[in-house]
Amino acid sequence: MDLTLLEGLAKGNLTPGTYDYYAGGADDELTLADNVAAWQRMRLRPRVLRDVSDVDTATTVLGTPVSMPVLVAPTAYHKLAHPEGEIATARAAAGADTLMIASTLATTSLEDIAASIAAPRWFQLYVHRDQGMTESLIERAVGAGYEAIVLTVDLAVLGHRPRDERNAFSIEGHEMANLQTGTPDSEGSGLAAYADSAIDPGLTFEHIEWISSLSGLPVLVKGIVRGDDASAAVDAGAAGIMVSNHGGRQLDTCLATADALEEVAAAVAGRAEVYVDGGVRRGTDVVKALALGARAVLVGRPILWGLAVDGASGVADVLEFFRAATVRAMALCGASSVDEVDRSLVA
Repeated sequence: MDLTLLEGLAKGNLTPGTYDYYAGGADDELTLADNVAAWQRMRLRPRVLRDVSDVDTATTVLGTPVSMPVLVAPTAYHKLAHPEGEIATARAAAGADTLMIASTLATTSLEDIAASIAAPRWFQLYVHRDQGMTESLIERAVGAGYEAIVLTVDLAVLGHRPRDERNAFSIEGHEMANLQTGTPDSEGSGLAAYADSAIDPGLTFEHIEWISSLSGLPVLVKGIVRGDDASAAVDAGAAGIMVSNHGGRQLDTCLATADALEEVAAAVAGRAEVYVDGGVRRGTDVVKALALGARAVLVGRPILWGLAVDGASGVADVLEFFRAATVRAMALCGASSVDEVDRSLVA
């Protein structure tokens, strides 16, 4: 599979505003590009003369078995890509024996996503100014059987996204199903208007313990690129850290996640699991991430391209591409299991 070609096919199936929303980043989109380039800059140091006749990509995430260290990242508004939306994505993830993280800004309710699969799933949370709204989302996620809360922390304000402003982006008659509202009418981006009015800019480390105590679930903190922030989040009760710069959509010229990963993993020092997203496009990227301390990677945009091209089957094809590419990369690095991928493999 050629993910660049897949994106081109997806673009043909999407409205210009939807494609730009999915594909775009903040300001000059330098971080957007660097997220991909940073993995490409890294060089592997493969081991040879190891028995790799049977390569096993299976691992666990917070104790949950998955078939590979590749998870479906939380992304918004899947019904803009395909009528079945998040349900198609969830079914494909379940079929691949991996885990989907459902977004607060989904176009399918978290309950309907959960009801569509008999598989583990996590819920991504934005903390709202309306505390009752946040508490309701957490309680609903618990009630629907989600096994962890992924707290996004890098959206104190929405990043400047010129593509969305030019397109006056909205979700075109769909609703944010978890919130029972569409994006507000606005001369610019309706999403920006929603974020400015609804998302709580007063989020602090204290919210981690609050969410954990309210939910009784492990809390993973998504949006960290510094070791000191990662350490403080773990001290505050985080069970996992997701190294992320919001796919290059928030602060342009932010450090690429591949370049931030090792510092974060060192600061966490095994006290919590570490994950990474941003620019992961090949099995070699997955191996590099594991070698630098990640438990698993999260993939976002390629999932959306597969969804736009062929619904659940398209998402399944993308996940199979990553599984096969990871098997190949591990074999060529002399690693027959994820436990054998270590720091020595990356120059």
